Amino acid sequence: MFDHSISESISRLAVAFVPVLLGIILHEVAHGWVALKRGDPTAWMLGRLTLNPVPHVDPMGMGMFAFTALFTPFVFGWAKPVPVNTRYFRNPRRDMLLVSAAGPLTNITLALLFGLALKLMLTFAPHDFLLGSAVGKYFLEMFQIGIIANFSLAFVNLVPLPPLDGGHILEGLLPRSLANAYAGIGRYGFLILVVLLASGVLSSVLTPLLRWSWNATLTIYGL
Repeated sequence: MFDHSISESISRLAVAFVPVLLGIILHEVAHGWVALKRGDPTAWMLGRLTLNPVPHVDPMGMGMFAFTALFTPFVFGWAKPVPVNTRYFRNPRRDMLLVSAAGPLTNITLALLFGLALKLMLTFAPHDFLLGSAVGKYFLEMFQIGIIANFSLAFVNLVPLPPLDGGHILEGLLPRSLANAYAGIGRYGFLILVVLLASGVLSSVLTPLLRWSWNATLTIYGL
């Protein structure tokens, strides 16, 4: 017999696909857009300031999305990073900090927009549509996962570990000598992230934070 928990995980994967894909694409577009505003046209010239998923898709990032959606309480993935050329920046440390912060802030904003969509749906959609139709149930679940998934994307990326956004933000705040030394951790960053995920350490930190963010979002919209 097919394991019920596996069935639920696969269903969660299908429902999470749209909000996570939207979240990781807008995350990278935000990086590129802020870089453009700070003087770097690289991402724009390479056609990365687009909602078309094709230029953004990273197979390993999609694989991480599938893994976390199936086996962890939070969802995480990434798109192909947009290229940033700091030589265009007037103040490279400050401007790179702003570029790095743009991605997580976009995911937090998107999570709140999914919360608003959930509020509007619960307020105006007929009860029979919400609970009596597959389409209604799908959107109800998608909006809820959209909240959690985008908070997940924001918080994981804010982990102060190069090459994550949080690592770049911390580099911008540290004295230059310490920042250069800290940036060297980036060569091991992905391995450290995998260890944190596999060991459950990251989950133990993020789960309470996600629970608080979920409750705060519901409170904001009176749900």
